[in-house]
Amino acid sequence: MADRFRELERPQAGRPKDIVLMATVSSFESLRFPSRSDLHQFGELFEPLYNASTEEARRQAVAALSRCPQVPDETALFIATQPIGIAAIFLMGSKAIAEHTLMHVLRAAGPEHARAIGRRDDLSPAMVEALVASHQDHASRRAGEDREASLKEAARLEREEQIREELRALVRAATPAVEAPPGLEPATEAHQALFVRFARAGEAGMLAVTLADALGSSQWLSERILLDVSGRQLAETLLALDVPDADSLFVLTKIYPHLAEGGAAALLSALDPAEAIDRVESWQRADSYTNGNGLPKAANGDDAKSNGQDNHDRSSEAARHRAAG
Repeated sequence: MADRFRELERPQAGRPKDIVLMATVSSFESLRFPSRSDLHQFGELFEPLYNASTEEARRQAVAALSRCPQVPDETALFIATQPIGIAAIFLMGSKAIAEHTLMHVLRAAGPEHARAIGRRDDLSPAMVEALVASHQDHASRRAGEDREASLKEAARLEREEQIREELRALVRAATPAVEAPPGLEPATEAHQALFVRFARAGEAGMLAVTLADALGSSQWLSERILLDVSGRQLAETLLALDVPDADSLFVLTKIYPHLAEGGAAALLSALDPAEAIDRVESWQRADSYTNGNGLPKAANGDDAKSNGQDNHDRSSEAARHRAAG
C-alpha cells in the first residue's frame, strides 16, 4: 500500500501530509474485504501520517475510520487513546474496536473517554460491569440528561461551523477578480499515467485523489464526478483535461464496465470539447467557493494561480484542435 502514494508525492515535493493521510484512509475505506497484509500495511502507514498532519485532517481521518468495519487493532488502540475531541466519535460508534481494547482504554484513559464508551449501543454485560467498577460516569445509560446535553453541544458546534462557513463565503465574495480560481490546466503526463494505472488496478479512491490534483480542486469534487454512474461527468473531465483518447477510453471502460464494447467511444464522440471545458471550469469555481478551506485539497493551487490564464488558453486551443480533427 505504501507504494501507491509515492507516485503522487513525487511531482509536488512540498505536498502537505494532510492529503496523503486522507488518500491513505480513502484507499483503505474502498477495500470491502481487506486482507491481513492490507491491515498490516495500513497500520504501519497511518500513525506517522497522522502525527504529521493537521488537527482538522486528523478529525476527518478518524471520523472516516469510525465507519469502517475493520481497523487494525494497533490503529484502533492508537485512535482510542487520542485526546477526547478526536477519539470520541471513534469510541462511541466504531464497530471495529475489540472489547479488550475498550477495557485497556478504561484502565489507561480518563473519565471523558469512559463516558464516550458508555454511550456505545453494543456494550456487553462485562463492559457495563467494568464501567461501574471503575466509577466512571455513564449517566447517559440511566437517563437522557447526558444525551440531551450531548445533542445541545452538537447543535452548538454545528451553529459555530455554519457561522465560520458564512464568514468564509463573505471573504471569498470579497476576493478581487485577479485572485479568482485559475482556469483549467491540461493534465500532465504524470497525471495521465496515474489515471491509467489506478483505473487498471480498480483503485477508485486513488483515482479520485489524482483527479482532484489534476483539477486543482478538493477531493469532494473528484469523488462527485466519479459517482456519476453514466460516466458522462468523468468523460467531460478527461476531455477538458486534454487526456488522449486512448487513455480516456481505457479509464472509462475500467471504471464503468457498462461502457465497454463501444459505449465509451460513443460517449466521448458526442461531447463538445469547448463545452466540456466550460462545464468543468464551472465545477471548479463552485468547488472553490464551497470547499476552498476544506480537506482534502489538491496540492497544485499555488502554481496554478500564476499560470491559470495561460493554461486555460492552451487547454481551450487544444480542445478546439481536437474538435476540428
